[in-house]
Amino acid sequence: MLFLLFFGIQLTAQQSITESQKIDHLVSFVRNLRGAIFIRNGSEHPPTDAANHLQMKREKAGARIKTAKDFVEKIGTKSSISGDLYIIRFANGKEFPCQMVLFNELKKLEGGSAAKK
Repeated sequence: MLFLLFFGIQLTAQQSITESQKIDHLVSFVRNLRGAIFIRNGSEHPPTDAANHLQMKREKAGARIKTAKDFVEKIGTKSSISGDLYIIRFANGKEFPCQMVLFNELKKLEGGSAAKK
């Protein structure tokens, strides 16, 4: 019974998360990717710098970013200057487009299953 009560509370909490909170989570997720390198316009950046860059782009975009999906597609995918895709190189050396990584994390946050990196 306690399990069901806890499970019910978890579902309610997931359902009530705002789009802004989802975006905050994604920025925090990037900031905390230990050992990862972010490749933006051919330059490598640590997770903290990448998160700061995404947050700056979010602030500049303002009300044009209404959902976490907007955030990933319009801010977390590619450089608005060069058009080059953002890439994340994980500590294990594997590289993935930032968009894929962020959508994967968003899916987990929203309660769906997501592939492991």
